[in-house]
Amino acid sequence: MQRNIALGVVILAAASFAAPRAKADATFTATLSGTNEVPPELPTVSPATGSATVTLTGNILTVNETFAGLIGGPASASTIQVAPVGSNGPAAVLFVGFPAATSGTYTMTFDLTLDSTYISSFLSGSGGTAADAETALQADLLAGQTYLNIHDATFPGGEIRGQLSQTQNVTPEPGTILLFGTGLLGMLGAARRKRLS
Repeated sequence: MQRNIALGVVILAAASFAAPRAKADATFTATLSGTNEVPPELPTVSPATGSATVTLTGNILTVNETFAGLIGGPASASTIQVAPVGSNGPAAVLFVGFPAATSGTYTMTFDLTLDSTYISSFLSGSGGTAADAETALQADLLAGQTYLNIHDATFPGGEIRGQLSQTQNVTPEPGTILLFGTGLLGMLGAARRKRLS
């Protein structure tokens, strides 16, 4: 039995170190409102509301966004932009096919390995490749420095906006798995020894 425990620990350790480090998998949410807009646009008087869930799974970014009551006309665009709370920043991802409406829903999946996912200025400013842009965007997402913005004709800088906040991790790191596996094997070994004595 001790040989099996030792072998299990070695296998778990080897798998942990041999496995490539996974991209950050996480879920982010945002509540959009006019009061979240900042200068030079200034907070808008818009009563419009919105919410979004953005899920990062490996190289895939899934966006689910709902909005209602835009007063500045139909939405002309929605974007993920990069900046801390209370600041404006550059757009990183344009939500292709966003509905030109004053209320609606939007669901889209983006492949972060493609240059076409990113706005060209963000792509070039991040190093010029999709891999560079993906690294920069993931770092900004995890640091809480991204926001969603809905733009229209009256409010071209954004009528409603919401900062993306991380709500949960969906994939444990390999080290966490190793720690869990080692503890489990240790408990099994202790239980076996107790039963034999």
